[in-house]
Amino acid sequence: MMSDRGTESRRDEVSQKLMRSFRQFQRAEWQQQDGQKRSDMTVLFCIQKTQLEGEQAMRVSDISQLLQVTSPTITQIINRLEERGWVERYMDPEDRRVVRVKLTLEGEQIAAQAKKRFMESFNGLLDHLGLEDSERLAELLMKVFDYYQQESAERKNCMDKQDKQ
Repeated sequence: MMSDRGTESRRDEVSQKLMRSFRQFQRAEWQQQDGQKRSDMTVLFCIQKTQLEGEQAMRVSDISQLLQVTSPTITQIINRLEERGWVERYMDPEDRRVVRVKLTLEGEQIAAQAKKRFMESFNGLLDHLGLEDSERLAELLMKVFDYYQQESAERKNCMDKQDKQ
């Protein structure tokens, strides 16, 4: 049986290994391909998915809410995408206060190409790891996500309580 000191040392060692792994992912090339920012592609995929589900376009606030990012941040991304000719904005004919965003034909092509590369990359990872390890990795990553979501909610709750005092 490990002593408390040995257990603590092992925990620190594993924590350091996790931190190094997370840093490696932050630097990974797959986050940015062909000079395209991951955030740009995420917004394109979001709009594409909505359009494939039958919606003509999305409101900036809907994109913001879906991606859990502030509206000003989404607006900056939309500006970049619009400059590239991948999206276009227009006023909602039923409510002139609402601006909607939709993919252009070029934006649809870019999103389709990126999705294909994305799927090829993950299929390659699946081939590399094997089905069983890939399933286990997906489960572990979901547990990591759940942990950080819960930690974030608890931290926000704690900060809200402090603000009320």
